[in-house]
Amino acid sequence: MPEVLFRVDLNKPMEEQDTPGHNRWHPDIPATVSVNPGAVFRMECKDWTDGQISNNDDPSDIRDVNLNRVHVLSGPVWVNGAEPGDLLVVDILDIGALPQSEWGFNGIFAKENGGSFLVDHYAQAAKSIWDFHGIYTTSRHLPGVKFAGLLHPGLIGTAPSHQLLDRWNRRESDLVATNPERMPPLANLPTPHSAVLGSLKGAEFDRIAREAARTVPPREHGGNCDIKNLSKGTRIYFPVYVNGAKLSMGDLHFSQGDGEVTFCGGIEMAGWLDLHVDVIKGGMAKYNIVNNPVFKPGPVEPRYTEYLVFEGISVHETTGQQLYMDAHVAYRNACLNAIEYLKTAMGFTGEQAYMLLGTAPVEGRIAGIVDIPNACCTLSIPTSIFDRDILPK
Repeated sequence: MPEVLFRVDLNKPMEEQDTPGHNRWHPDIPATVSVNPGAVFRMECKDWTDGQISNNDDPSDIRDVNLNRVHVLSGPVWVNGAEPGDLLVVDILDIGALPQSEWGFNGIFAKENGGSFLVDHYAQAAKSIWDFHGIYTTSRHLPGVKFAGLLHPGLIGTAPSHQLLDRWNRRESDLVATNPERMPPLANLPTPHSAVLGSLKGAEFDRIAREAARTVPPREHGGNCDIKNLSKGTRIYFPVYVNGAKLSMGDLHFSQGDGEVTFCGGIEMAGWLDLHVDVIKGGMAKYNIVNNPVFKPGPVEPRYTEYLVFEGISVHETTGQQLYMDAHVAYRNACLNAIEYLKTAMGFTGEQAYMLLGTAPVEGRIAGIVDIPNACCTLSIPTSIFDRDILPK
């Protein structure tokens, strides 16, 4: 087993760990450990909520979750010799659940506390608990379903430079200013509330807590991309913006559907990552990888070959308004169509069907993005995850 460079105690919040991690992005958050290029090591991670969700049938913890606490990340890892303009090469060698925590959770957030992709249709909190059986998972809250997981970090990225951080905060503040009372908000702006900043204390903690970006969205450095195929065997090329690169990770998922549509998405878990790192000097300019990471998926994933596919187009589902090439609305309609079908085929409630789309390895696609005025998106559900034939008869 590789050397464990970051350990977590599941009974302690992140700020009370022997080595605290962080839940904000800022270039001045100190690294927790340093490694040389070529190193192989293990990082343990808490679940993204820092242990706020319990293994029970009560969704009140999902309803009341403190979203200012998320995501708790392990790191940063300082990579010796990495400098701005380089590419940090990260290989995900392996990933798994912590032995003392072989279960995960999924949930629909309440509209007044985070919401979800289908918030106008499912505004109340709901929760499903998933038990792990080797590579498979089942849930007492979604009977008749069993599938193999595609484990992955929902969040992994390098630290921003001061200039990049300022750009994030400026553009997201401008967006919020267009509709400051919107619920859920258009973006999550910096807030000191519930900030965890590693070993920082005092005035330096206060300064960084006011400036640091939230970890909620993906950005140029990677971050919370929630890409289910970022699994074992994957190689990622990250732009480096600060000395040492300062790599951090967390938000581990046992499985997830494309889009992570419930927002408390995928099957969230505590776990570990085995990583290998290297550096390509001057790689950002050499390969023109300057705006976002690039990755090569690994060869390991569940082998599902038969799907039932649902379509959606860019016509508003309640008003009937024609929208122009709106892939967001088209994918929303594909999800809603699948939910309505599963309510009949499996006898699920809408909430159960919705949580299935967030957890099972469903495939989301932009099918057509050129045929004005309708974009077309599809959602493909593997049929063998069910204990019965769900095809129309």
